[in-house]
Amino acid sequence: MLNEWYKDWFNSTFYHQLYFNRDEKEAQNFINTLLSRLNPPRESRMLDVGCGRGRHARFLASKGFDVTGIDLSYNSIQDAKQHETDNLHFYRHDMRLPFWINYFDYAFNFFTSFGYFPTRREHDDAIRTIAQCLKPGGRILIDFLNVHYAEEHLQHNEVKIINDTEYEIHRWHDTDHFFKRIIVRDASMKEPVEFTEKVAKFNLGDFTDMLSFQKLQVEDVFGDYSLQPYDVKTTPRLIILARK
Repeated sequence: MLNEWYKDWFNSTFYHQLYFNRDEKEAQNFINTLLSRLNPPRESRMLDVGCGRGRHARFLASKGFDVTGIDLSYNSIQDAKQHETDNLHFYRHDMRLPFWINYFDYAFNFFTSFGYFPTRREHDDAIRTIAQCLKPGGRILIDFLNVHYAEEHLQHNEVKIINDTEYEIHRWHDTDHFFKRIIVRDASMKEPVEFTEKVAKFNLGDFTDMLSFQKLQVEDVFGDYSLQPYDVKTTPRLIILARK
């Protein structure tokens, strides 16, 4: 069912091989730049929403912060739990449902871990969860794709070979969503398997509306992982920093 494509795909080992078996440097450099900008106190509690296997959360915890990661994927959380420490914790949780209230100083949603649900109401529920998790004065960072840039730079067809697994990728979009069909061929399988991603086209105005409805005030908007200013046409990311 396309409406819930993320449940199977995010649990797949092929998903992690395609997206995350990569050089960790980009993620670490981004977090270092972010921490320099935010300058959080050492005792800060941080929430990684949609944490996957926890690569961002692990790096944040290595800096001494108390970090909690939540994700819907059972397999991802089971993998992440192997790395738990006194200041790093992981839970399987649906971001649309309430979590710990008024507990965190910072909440992060990295790597377009948003826009997957079939209705706007469900996305509003996810923002509400994050808002409720934050202490008064707490801050949220959402790292999303820049819709306008993605439309202009969409690579429609691509084939990747990773560890002898072939990924045939087809991308397209309509008025409201981006789609990506991924056909996986691997020697361990008799037949190819296929997944289709669907991500909502949320722009800065959409996020501003969703955040303000939960009494979150946008403080800054960046356009890439170096935290350069956002430009609707020329920057690849839409990275929003807001405060409760």
